[in-house]
Amino acid sequence: MNEKYIELRTRSTFGDIINTYFLFLKHNFKAYTNLYLRYNVISIVLTLICSYLLVTGFMGLASRDFRFGMGSNVSSDNYLIAGAIILVLVVFITSLINYSFSSAYVADYVNNEGAIKSKRIWNSITGNIVSIILFIVIGILIYIAYGIISFIIAFIPLLGFLGRLGLNAILTAVFGITFMSIFSTKKSIGEAFSEGFDFTFSKFWRIILYGIVIGILNFVISGLLVLIPSVLMGIGTYFSVDSGIDIQTSTTATLFFTLWFAVVLLVFIFTQGLTQLSYGILYYNLYEMKYNTFLQEKIDQIGVND
Repeated sequence: MNEKYIELRTRSTFGDIINTYFLFLKHNFKAYTNLYLRYNVISIVLTLICSYLLVTGFMGLASRDFRFGMGSNVSSDNYLIAGAIILVLVVFITSLINYSFSSAYVADYVNNEGAIKSKRIWNSITGNIVSIILFIVIGILIYIAYGIISFIIAFIPLLGFLGRLGLNAILTAVFGITFMSIFSTKKSIGEAFSEGFDFTFSKFWRIILYGIVIGILNFVISGLLVLIPSVLMGIGTYFSVDSGIDIQTSTTATLFFTLWFAVVLLVFIFTQGLTQLSYGILYYNLYEMKYNTFLQEKIDQIGVND
């Protein structure tokens, strides 16, 4: 057993769950991040390409606007369109990876008392590929319905805004818990969604508050990760302008902005993975509170030892 293993199958209070999430990150952040990067190599490459195309397109448009249309061409528009298409592809692929990898990681962590192995995680993902595909299809349909409802209630002042936030929080919780149900208990997609909705609405306020707190914490983490490159970008931009360098046409500036934008995108994607990780931790707490299986197992072991 890993000496730093943190038992997630506990009947914890709200504060204890938050504390467990922090402890989990404290002891597993490096291992999780290293493995996460290995699973996201393709996404990282696509993100760099996407960032270059978008930055080049935006800077081309800015340069064209400053010159009042002089020397304009369609290349900037093509860069923007291509970059936007790849961006959608990146978000889709990485969302799928984040849900799958983070869920499989937490499940493997619990099942093997902290002794994570990449091969088991990969086998878990490939073994649930049919459920993952079905989840995507159902998820798209749900989000279409969510979009329609959001559009309708958008006309209601304040209540419409709050309603959209509430619906988004509910969907995030349902999707996160459903994915954990697939990887943890090997349920079918129908059973997993049923458990996701059941857990979400049976512990509604706990889950909503948990999502808000974790969202703020992950926002702080992402802000810290973006802080250094953002400061460097600001300093570089200031001295470039001060030195009279034309940022819109500078190759160095394009490269610098590309790397910065790529970092911002990758941090946003990574934060999404952390969010699913947090729902994995919450799932085991909710599961134990409802079914009490781990505690009963411990009690049975005591009876056998006696």
